[in-house]
Amino acid sequence: MEFQRPYRRWAFESAALDLALRQGGLSLGAALGIEARPVRFVVSTRLDISPWLAVDPSLEFKLDPTPEWDADTMARIAATGRVRALDFKAFYEGTPVDNAPDPFQYAAVARAFPDAVLEDPALDGAARAALDGEEGRFSFDAPIHSWADVEAVAERARLGTLPHHLNIKPSRFGSLHALFDCVARATAEGITLYGGGQFELGVGRDHIQALASLLYPDGPNDVAPRDFHGEPRAGVPRSPLLPSAQGPGFGFTFAR
Repeated sequence: MEFQRPYRRWAFESAALDLALRQGGLSLGAALGIEARPVRFVVSTRLDISPWLAVDPSLEFKLDPTPEWDADTMARIAATGRVRALDFKAFYEGTPVDNAPDPFQYAAVARAFPDAVLEDPALDGAARAALDGEEGRFSFDAPIHSWADVEAVAERARLGTLPHHLNIKPSRFGSLHALFDCVARATAEGITLYGGGQFELGVGRDHIQALASLLYPDGPNDVAPRDFHGEPRAGVPRSPLLPSAQGPGFGFTFAR
């Protein structure tokens, strides 16, 4: 499928980068001349966040508003004060996470979480109009595969400027060139970046954590350790992840 081509390319290019770094005896940070820094992370889920907060009250979250969210649900979640980003997922079609744009929900979510980043809202129609005045909180993920896409989505969303936030998912870019070009341009424009992934639970999880540590460590990074993929339990790592000595290759290790 056409949309999967960047995923396959990223698999090869990230593996080639890892091999080259190992052959050169360098970590990615050493090759770039950037020191690994503590990584702030959020937990992304559609489930009840209360069990996780019972484990660690300091956790931060990135959540998907769903049609089941009524006013009481939003008020209860907002009262925790731990939600940093809300993903409307307006660009997904034919997937288990499709979320049809709903202007009433958009408006209610924006009111209930006045400080949260609003990711991937609809770009037109009544749902877009429901977020008039909230453009400074917009962030984009699914439509971003290059810097050209950042400029295009800003125009389509009628922002009048570039978005203030971007979710950087390496697998969407496909190539290292497209990824680093977009990050460099966004950083130069003062855009707040944060990292994310697409179900990477193996070595790919190390990759997205490494990039977050080097390029956007302070953002609400959706790069939580593998420990958060499962039932809430005591002893999970706390945010931020403190980097330990980084060995050769494209990877990331943190002190537990």
